[in-house]
Amino acid sequence: MIKRISLAEEVAERLKEQIRSGVYPLDTKLPTEPALMKTFGVGRSSIREAIRILSNLGYLRVQQGVGTFVAEKEGNETLGQAFERASLADLLEVRQLLEIRIAEKAALNRTDKDLHKMSLLLDDRKAKAESGELIACIEADILFHQAIADACGNPMLTELYSASSKHVSLAFKQIYQHTQVFLDTQEAHVKLFTAIKQRDALRAHEFLNEIIEAV
Repeated sequence: MIKRISLAEEVAERLKEQIRSGVYPLDTKLPTEPALMKTFGVGRSSIREAIRILSNLGYLRVQQGVGTFVAEKEGNETLGQAFERASLADLLEVRQLLEIRIAEKAALNRTDKDLHKMSLLLDDRKAKAESGELIACIEADILFHQAIADACGNPMLTELYSASSKHVSLAFKQIYQHTQVFLDTQEAHVKLFTAIKQRDALRAHEFLNEIIEAV
């Protein structure tokens, strides 16, 4: 049976994405209920339920008589805690399983807008690697793969990658001392992008494996 999400859950998901992407930074006060009702085209009860959901997950805090504020960018969801406790080996294994499936689905579901975003991020990854900016290069690499996850068409896979990516980023910062591995894998990333552009899921799988084995 297919579970249909409620309007409140849909609003909560969209608000969570806006919080994570920085539309509403930490400690920012959310717009009023009427403004949110107009923005999302739903009733007051759906807005209040969405806020309750995000408050329970740790993203928002409600101050009676004052307003609703962003409490945490990543919330305090159990999944995030699980990633924090995971060993590096376990984290990289989960990453491999996630990214292979994500790359395959992105090849089938990507849009021209998705491709444009990937292309810009791929160029940025290369520029940061060539200039030796390790931290910026790692972040550019993560953002490129996040763009692929965003294009895969499965919100759960996108969510899982987003939850794991910050921990992968931390691991990379501990493992690597320079950007050489990112330079070495740039061509494989270009091939991965090309496979996704050509809607070739099999080749996307192949090049993603090549990337993961290299890093």
